[in-house]
Amino acid sequence: MDNLRGIGLMILAMAGFALEDALIKRAAGGLGLGLVVAVFGVGGTAIFAALTAAARQPVLSPDMLTRLMGLRALFEVTGRVGYFLAITQASLSSASVILQATPLVVTLGAVLFMGETVGWRRWSAMAVGFAGVLIVLRPGLEGFSATALFAVIGMVGFAGRDLATRAAPPALSNLQLAVLGFAVLIPTGLGMSLFDAPRQWPGAAQAGLLGAAVVTGCGAYYALTAAMRLGEVSLVAPFRYSRLVFALALAAGLFGESPDGPMLLGAALIVASGIYLITRGRRSGASRAEQDNG
Repeated sequence: MDNLRGIGLMILAMAGFALEDALIKRAAGGLGLGLVVAVFGVGGTAIFAALTAAARQPVLSPDMLTRLMGLRALFEVTGRVGYFLAITQASLSSASVILQATPLVVTLGAVLFMGETVGWRRWSAMAVGFAGVLIVLRPGLEGFSATALFAVIGMVGFAGRDLATRAAPPALSNLQLAVLGFAVLIPTGLGMSLFDAPRQWPGAAQAGLLGAAVVTGCGAYYALTAAMRLGEVSLVAPFRYSRLVFALALAAGLFGESPDGPMLLGAALIVASGIYLITRGRRSGASRAEQDNG
């Protein structure tokens, strides 16, 4: 029963993230990106600060001031800004597909920087997944869009944030990390807004869309955390790729986007390799644990 609830929460979280992206893309037209980032930071910080206080945890902690948390904050900003640029400047479809390669970059980063080891099967899966990204990007070919590279920047940023989260001080809870992640967006957005053109305040409709995006994104984050804690990772984690289904449906319904054959092929390779890495990594971890206990 816990696994089914975990899967349900994961699917709900992915639907929320996809809707958040669509709302931001719809709201951002005519607005400077700095304003969008700052509003997102203020809203997310307020929501998670309230949740942290409700959980009787300190909203601010000295552990947030370490060099590692500074690096995590830098990756958070890189991921958010890069991905916001992608969904506002490029197609929602291509940005969403490329983002699905984040677990591949996390695995590669864990090997390069955290001393984790992988066998030839997982190396092959990563190669297949990165080939899928190239198929979506189509560098040097007709259909290539330079704005899609913003999604790659966002993907690398989110992967770095996830790696830094793995090494975060155990004293910091997920809620406290969320507060930190959103808080750093406030000065970033305000700084960016100094160079934005045109500078205009959102109308009532745009403000409503941005507010809905913040609430939806925070709710999705909370559901994601609950899903990963409730069910078995090997069963629940693959359902994070349901985000792509929701994203493509929203891209088609709201923005008239229609993914072509190469994009669908690239998406299939990315998703297949990611699911393989999740399941293979789980089995390898279980095998090592049995050997250690044997």
